[in-house]
Amino acid sequence: MRGCNQLSCNFLPLHERKIPMDRYLEKAANKIKNAQHAVVYTGAGISVESGIPPFRGENGLWNKYDPEVLELSYFRQNTQKSWEVIKQIFYDFFGRAKPNPAHEIIASWEKAGLIKSVITQNIDNLHSEAGSENVIEFHGTSGSFVCMKCGRIISTENIAISGSAPVCDKCGGLMKPNFIFFGEQIPEPAGSQAFEEAKKADVFIIVGSTGEVIPASWIPREAKRNGAYIIEINTQISGFTSNTSDLFLQGKAGDTFQILDNLIKQQSL
Repeated sequence: MRGCNQLSCNFLPLHERKIPMDRYLEKAANKIKNAQHAVVYTGAGISVESGIPPFRGENGLWNKYDPEVLELSYFRQNTQKSWEVIKQIFYDFFGRAKPNPAHEIIASWEKAGLIKSVITQNIDNLHSEAGSENVIEFHGTSGSFVCMKCGRIISTENIAISGSAPVCDKCGGLMKPNFIFFGEQIPEPAGSQAFEEAKKADVFIIVGSTGEVIPASWIPREAKRNGAYIIEINTQISGFTSNTSDLFLQGKAGDTFQILDNLIKQQSL
């Protein structure tokens, strides 16, 4: 299709598909620029460009590791075995990842007032490292640990990441990474805050989410039900593309955000 290049017009309304992709990018930029309460919602796809593989799919981590290591009951009963894998994935490997241009542009948009918040399914802390301040971590974060006995929360930078699972220096209780394991509830207040932001949004930008994980996948649909215009940026079609998204931009997050950022700046001149 003329004008699509690396981005695709697929899955847009049939009567609009003859319009060059540049027009869709311009439309997305205009929507973001003029939004009253724009919200960004990110999944694993945005962090793939930082070297972090997704958990699911052909190259997903669960094809290499047994997901039972993140079951809360397994962690309690087989702490050392579970910790060895958790340490390898989330601290030895993920810990080397750095924010990419998509994270950085999202942070700059927040500072400029273009977006109000970021809701993320990711636990990698890359939005905060990039400079985003209003980040709702729906699944928690690897950036801190919580004591399973007294509830004390300690920043990961103050934890000695070693071969043994860390214990609380106050009560001696076992500490776990402060993200949800299988068998745990969505943390509060993040759960409530995410749905409140979805209700407030007039523009809602989905980035790199497959739409397969419940209840996280309900958040964009809540925004849609409340009248938000849904822009989706993904390398592949997702569970949102055909029934939730109003505008689908197929491409890498970093590339697409750089194009949108340039367009917004041009429209502001």
